[in-house]
Amino acid sequence: MTVLEKAKVPHTLHPYDPDHPAEQGHGEAAVAALGADPSQVFKTLVARVDGALTVAVVPVAGMLDLKALAAAVGGRKAVMAEPADAERTTGYVVGGISPLGQRKALPTVVDESALDFGTVLVSAGRRGLQVELPPAELVRLTRARTAPLARLAT
Repeated sequence: MTVLEKAKVPHTLHPYDPDHPAEQGHGEAAVAALGADPSQVFKTLVARVDGALTVAVVPVAGMLDLKALAAAVGGRKAVMAEPADAERTTGYVVGGISPLGQRKALPTVVDESALDFGTVLVSAGRRGLQVELPPAELVRLTRARTAPLARLAT
């Protein structure tokens, strides 16, 4: 929130009860609790592209295409990062990793579908709290590039 306030970016906080069934993911829990569009709520995932930690921001309605992420940053191979590495590097816990205000700035790619909306929701840095902001501001503040990263969840 500090990043958004310092940059004077208009935003809205959306708190919710983070408790959810074990078989339900954190992003899906946020969508269900907030009654939000799963195409407009984005999850923050940390992967390793050719060994380097990289952030992918994709809609809850989709799944991260690791090959597309690697291509977007000029890499050859991407794999999901170990949760402990993601937490240690970002400073957030899994399920509450925000693309904003991370402990260490990582290369970030936002799925291009975010630009289809006036606002998107992303984690505000803890489980049970989403922040709504214009996607162009998300891209600007994270110094992200946009690319087609998501494939439809099956």
